[in-house]
Amino acid sequence: MTTNVMIVGVGGQGSLLASKLLGHVALLKGLDVKVSEVHGMSQRGGSVVTYVRFGDKVYSPIIDKGEADYVISFELLEAARQMEFLKPGGQVVVNSQTIDPMPVITGAMSYPEGLVEKMEASGAKVDAFDALSIAREAGSIKAANIVLMARFSKYFKDITEEEWLQALEACVPPKFLELNKKAFELGRNA
Repeated sequence: MTTNVMIVGVGGQGSLLASKLLGHVALLKGLDVKVSEVHGMSQRGGSVVTYVRFGDKVYSPIIDKGEADYVISFELLEAARQMEFLKPGGQVVVNSQTIDPMPVITGAMSYPEGLVEKMEASGAKVDAFDALSIAREAGSIKAANIVLMARFSKYFKDITEEEWLQALEACVPPKFLELNKKAFELGRNA
C-alpha cells in the first residue's frame, strides 16, 4: 500500500522543508519514498506543490487526481485549489492563514469565503487550525511549517514522536533546531 501526500502552499512558507521532513521520517521507517517538487512561481508568492509518496514499493513520484490520501496546506485557498487530487474521504490538514493572491491584491477579485465548509461539502475531512499563532508562540512565524507537520504527524500512530524528532534533527540546521523542536511539540499538542 502506498500513502500519497500533497504538500501545498505559497512560495516561502517552508513546504519544501516539510516534504523533506516527511520523506526522511518515512525512510527511517524503512519505506520506499518518492518526492516530486513543483515549484511554480514560488519566488513570486505563487503556488508550491510537493508530492510525497511512501510505502513498500513506490514506482512514481506523481500523484494523479483523486489519489491523494492527504493534502497538507499552508494556506486555505491553496488547499481548496487541490481538492480534485484528494481521494474521496481524504484528509486535509490546513493552516487557517490566508494570503491574498495577486487578483485579490489588485482588487480584480475578492478572497473566497467559506473555504473550509466548501472542502467539507466535497467530502473531505478537514482539520483547519491556526498554525501561524502556534509558530509565533514557539518563537518564529517561519516555524508554521513544522507546526503543521506536527499536527499531521498525529495521523500516523505507527510513527513515534521520537522518530519525527529524529527526522527533524536530520533536516533542520542546528542553529534553528531548538526553535523547530518547540514548534513541533506545540503543534503536536495543540
